[in-house]
Amino acid sequence: MHIGIIGLGKMGANMRARLRSNGVDVTGYDRNPDVSDVGSTVDLVQALPTPRLVWIMVPAGPITDGVVTELSELLEEGDLVIDGGNSRFTEDFKHAELLAARGINYIDAGVSGGVWGEHNGYGLMVGGAADQVERAMPVFDALRPEGPREEGFVHAGEVGAGHYAKMVHNGIEYALMQAYAEGYELLDKRSDLIKDVPGVFTAWQRGTVVRSWLLELLVRALGEDPDLSDIEGYVEDSGEGRWTIEEAIANAVPVPTISASIFARFVSRQDDSPAMKAVAALRNQFGGHEVKKAD
Repeated sequence: MHIGIIGLGKMGANMRARLRSNGVDVTGYDRNPDVSDVGSTVDLVQALPTPRLVWIMVPAGPITDGVVTELSELLEEGDLVIDGGNSRFTEDFKHAELLAARGINYIDAGVSGGVWGEHNGYGLMVGGAADQVERAMPVFDALRPEGPREEGFVHAGEVGAGHYAKMVHNGIEYALMQAYAEGYELLDKRSDLIKDVPGVFTAWQRGTVVRSWLLELLVRALGEDPDLSDIEGYVEDSGEGRWTIEEAIANAVPVPTISASIFARFVSRQDDSPAMKAVAALRNQFGGHEVKKAD
């Protein structure tokens, strides 16, 4: 199989590498010529065998809109576009309709795995027609973690379902990170009693009910900076947490924990708290998100 990828940032470049290492031919395009395989989107489309498969991995919003619009003018009937970025699920309906008018197929794919995905594999949540999902399965199988398919991949439903599932996933992620962060701050506060905060988190990695990959990443962050003195307690949010809360309100589903976690991020932009230092450190560990360095 031969696939084109548009967007070779932290995620896209690693995905290209994982696909190639698993026997999938990849032609990648990025505005940065140092990482791009071709000089333009036109060149990428021309390099792909028909029917084409193009994976979009660029920031959600206007940039994704622009790429989808450009592809609608360059691709042909029977080609397939996959949006693997963090687009809001409502945008998928618009993108699918635009492409369908020209006979071009569309799949949305929520992707989790961060900067570790190249080696560990990516969790994939996909929305789209069953025949198109099956058509792209060699790509999904190459990207997902080793092991049973159902433990790293799901065809969640029709167009929009993949990004909807990823939105909820990220809402849960916000809440989990906040819980670890608040635990860190409480332990750190009792320095008269707790003498080894990193050691406590390290001990929780085996045999406890709170063990997880996020916990492992927090231990890693504390190993690099035991008191997180190099990080400012300022945390951005990438949108999915807000969208999750909006969907919860629209559907009368109570999400107090997720809501509290997003509001805590807003608080972080006012005060420099130890808990938010921990959240910032976690985001940097799993996603390579930038942190503000302490003065």
